[in-house]
Amino acid sequence: MTALPQVSATAARRLFMGAQGLLDDPTRRVTTPSLLALIQRLGFVQIDSINVVARAHDLTLATRRDAYRPEHLRRLLEDRQDLFEGFTHDASAIPTAWYPHWQPRFQRDRGRLQGHAWWQHHFRGTDAAQVVAAVRDRIAQEGPLKSSDFEHPDRRGPWWGWKPQKAALDFLWRSGELLVPRREGFQKVYDLAERVLPVAHALPCPDLEMHCEWACATAAERLQVFTPRELAGYWDTIDLAAARAWCQAAARSGRILPVAVTTVAGEQQSAFALATWETTLASLPEPPERTRLLCPFDPVLRDRSRALARFGFDYRFEAFVPEARRRHGYYVLPILEGDRLVGRLDPKLHRATGVLEVRGLWWEPGIRNTRARKAGLNEALERLATFTGAHRIQRTC
Repeated sequence: MTALPQVSATAARRLFMGAQGLLDDPTRRVTTPSLLALIQRLGFVQIDSINVVARAHDLTLATRRDAYRPEHLRRLLEDRQDLFEGFTHDASAIPTAWYPHWQPRFQRDRGRLQGHAWWQHHFRGTDAAQVVAAVRDRIAQEGPLKSSDFEHPDRRGPWWGWKPQKAALDFLWRSGELLVPRREGFQKVYDLAERVLPVAHALPCPDLEMHCEWACATAAERLQVFTPRELAGYWDTIDLAAARAWCQAAARSGRILPVAVTTVAGEQQSAFALATWETTLASLPEPPERTRLLCPFDPVLRDRSRALARFGFDYRFEAFVPEARRRHGYYVLPILEGDRLVGRLDPKLHRATGVLEVRGLWWEPGIRNTRARKAGLNEALERLATFTGAHRIQRTC
């Protein structure tokens, strides 16, 4: 029996970081085409409402390009519509060129949401079909609307009168009938999909075989080394059985190879890699010699088990953990030094006073707080302060 090719933890980590744009020169100029190319390379950028320091999508992009500013992404989403706001595992900015591959997901999510407890909870006491139809019809007649435009004039209780309409908006968005052409104060503005992206909306829906090929091949490019579960989870648009079948077929044709990957802890895991992984690895640059603060929703962190295997970094997002039970903090940013995750930092931006507060700092076991490491972290904090508009950094830890 032939031994499987061995992929070290360092090699798997470097391949993943290279695919995710973290080995690029972060000082390079930002242009509209270059930012679009970066997002296409990532596949998507998660959009999140928490704004303790900055929005998740902005932090993710600023980590990779020092000159990035939020208006760059807004231009791609709202002005040029090179991106659309849809769902992967969560709300994300996605290249519009791939819009047809969200049609199968729209169909799937329509059925899932209608059969979910979410539907029963949000439409309780109402005729759900009637509410959904009324919301759709009003947008068709009046044009783009926000959830607040459906607020009931009788405010006898919190959320009373508009919560079902908000659920209807989310349902119509998740099922592809509405799109989000822009946000106002971070509130989604909804309009009919055919009015927002008429050309993309008119394209035919790919069949399941074509869609599975696209989903697996594009995920494999962005992971480089992967299990079928990771492949299925990248876009969250195909099931595990389909990903396993694709891997077997792609391995038979020589597009990918079965490999044994070593984790940071020294364990061996069965996986697959692109057939070109060794050539790609040899061509990768060294990681930038700098310290960076990663967004909790950065693509390299989203799969916590992969972050543990590749980086030896056990990360938990604690914003929804009761304060008394948090180990670290509400919105903790992992600290990336070269290609290693060496610690975590709990920041808060006080916008009224222009102060970026550091409320907590924890180095990983075995990481010494050397003078060089402190200097690298200080430079990262200065870049974050510049990006967020803070005038001063205050340490309270």
